[in-house]
Amino acid sequence: MIALVRRILRLAEGYRTRIRLAAVCSFIKAFLGKTPIMAAYFLIAAFIENRVTGQSCVWAGVALVLCLALQCVFQNLADRMQSGAGFEMLADLRKKLGAHLRRMPMGFFTEGNIGRISSVLSTDMVFIEENLMMVLADLMSYLFSAAIFVLFMFAFDWRLGVAALVVTGIIFGLGEAMKKNTLMHSDERQAAAQQVTDAVIDFTEGIGIIKTYNLLGEKSRELTESFRVNCDKSIAFEVDYAPWSRAINLSYGVGSAAMLGLSWLLYQDGSMNLAMFIGMLLFVFELFSPLKAFYGQVARLTVMNACLDRIEAVFDEPELDNSGVGSIPEGGDGAEIEFKNVSFGYDKREVLKNVSFAVPKDSMTALVGPSGSGKSTIANLLPRFWDVQKGEVMLRGVDVRTVPLAALMDKISMVFQRVYLFQDTVYNNIAIGRMDASREEVEEAAKKARCYDFIMALPDGFDTVIGEGGASLSGGEQQRISIARCILKDAPIVILDEATASVDADNESHIQAAISELVKGKTLLVIAHRLGTIESADQILVIADGEIQERGTHRELMAANGLYHNMVTKRSKIRGFSH
Repeated sequence: MIALVRRILRLAEGYRTRIRLAAVCSFIKAFLGKTPIMAAYFLIAAFIENRVTGQSCVWAGVALVLCLALQCVFQNLADRMQSGAGFEMLADLRKKLGAHLRRMPMGFFTEGNIGRISSVLSTDMVFIEENLMMVLADLMSYLFSAAIFVLFMFAFDWRLGVAALVVTGIIFGLGEAMKKNTLMHSDERQAAAQQVTDAVIDFTEGIGIIKTYNLLGEKSRELTESFRVNCDKSIAFEVDYAPWSRAINLSYGVGSAAMLGLSWLLYQDGSMNLAMFIGMLLFVFELFSPLKAFYGQVARLTVMNACLDRIEAVFDEPELDNSGVGSIPEGGDGAEIEFKNVSFGYDKREVLKNVSFAVPKDSMTALVGPSGSGKSTIANLLPRFWDVQKGEVMLRGVDVRTVPLAALMDKISMVFQRVYLFQDTVYNNIAIGRMDASREEVEEAAKKARCYDFIMALPDGFDTVIGEGGASLSGGEQQRISIARCILKDAPIVILDEATASVDADNESHIQAAISELVKGKTLLVIAHRLGTIESADQILVIADGEIQERGTHRELMAANGLYHNMVTKRSKIRGFSH
C-alpha cells in the first residue's frame, strides 16, 4: 500500500510540495479532531484529583472552540492544495498524452488501439482525477497518525505500546494481503471496462452496416454481453474485497477490546491510575481508526493502480524517433523524392520489397496496382507515418529520418479520400493548414478550392460550426474544405489519394478544379484509382506484391502490353473506359 502511495507521488512530480503540505494540513486537522478526547481526559483527571474549577472549564471550552476553528482552516487549506493539484496534474497528463500520441507511428492507431486510448482518457484518467486527491493527503495523514498513536501508547506504558504494535502489525499484514488480492481483480475490472469502450465504439461506428444487414439484434446482444461481463467483473471485485474488509474490521474490534482489557489489568495491578484508565476508555476506539481508514481505501487505490498501469502502458509505446537535427534544402536539380531499396512490413507481414524510384521536381508520379499491393504504404512512408525497416526515403537528397518531423511536414500536403473535419468553425477547419494566415488568405484558399460559394450559403458563413467529422456537410463539401487546407499550406509536395474516386459527378468537377489549383507548380504523388485520370502523369509505377513491376508513361506501359495494359483493358470493359 505504501508502494502505491509512492507511485502516485511519482506521478505527481511537479505537485509533490503542494501534496505534502496538504498532507501536513490534513494531519494537523486530524490531530485537532482528537482534542475533545484530550480535553475530556484532562478534565476527568482534574475532577478525580478535585482540581476542577469554573475557570478551567471555561479554558477547556475556549480550547475546543479554537481547535474547531483551526480544524476548519486546515481542512480548507488541505482541500485547496490537494484538489487544485489533482485537476492541474491530470490536465498536464492529458496534454502529455496528446503530445505522445502526436509522435506515435500511424500503425498504433490502426491496430485496434482507438478503444484503448478512449478508455484511458474517459475511464482511467477520470477515475484518478475524481478519486486521487480526495484520498491521497488523508492517506498520508492516516499513516502519520497510526505511527504517533503507537508511540503515544509506549508513553502510557511499554506493555500497551507493545500490544498496540502487535495489533497494528496484524492489521497491516491483512491490509497488504487484501491489496495484493484486490490488485488482480482491479486489473480484470479495468480490462472489462476497456472491452465495453471497444464494443461501444465498434457498434456506433458500424451502425449503418448493422442496420443495412439487419444485424441490430445480433450486435446489440454482443454489446449487451460486454456490459454484462463488465458488470460481473465489478461485482466479483466487490465480492472478493468484502471478506478482507470484514477481517480488518474484526481485527480492529478485537484489537481495541484487547487494548481495553490490558488497560484494565494494568489498572488492577496498580500500574495505571484511574485517570489514565478512563483516558484509555475514551481513547481506545480511536487508537487503530487511522489504520482502519487507511485500508478502507484499498479498493480505490488498487483500481487506481490498474488505471496507472494502463496509462503507463500507452506512454511506454515507442514513438517515432524525432531526434534529427538536419534540414531540407530549399531546392536543387536532383530528385525531389527518392526511395532507395525500401522494404517495410506490418508486424511479420512484408508489404514492400526492395522498392526504388525517384520523383523529379514539379512532376507527377502515379502509383497504380491491385488493392493491398503497397501503394498507400509507399505514400505513408514519405511523411513518416511509419519508418522504413530497410533502405532510405529521401527528400531533396536528405533521409527523412534525419530531420525534425515538423520540418518534414512543412514540405508535404496530403489529400485523402477519407476526410476528417473538426467540430469547429469552417474558418478554423481551413486555417489549420496555416495558423498564421490572414482571413483574406483563408477566403482566397476557399475560392481556389471551389468551396467559397457553399460556405457563404451556410447560416453563419465561415463562422458556421460544423459537426464532428464534418457530419453536417456532404462528402464532396468536406473534400473541398480539406483541399482548401492544403492550398493554404502551399507545401511543395502533394500526396493525393485520388479524391474523386468516391464522390458524385457534380462534386467531381468541383474537386478536379480544386485539385488543379492545388497542384500548380508542385511535385505530385498520386495513388490512382481511376486510371483515366493519370494518363498525363510523368511517371506511372505499377505496384504488385510489394514490388514495382512496371514503370513508365501511360503510352509506354500500354505499348509494353503488360500488367498495366491488362488493368486498363479490364477496366475499360467494365466502365466503358477509352484510352
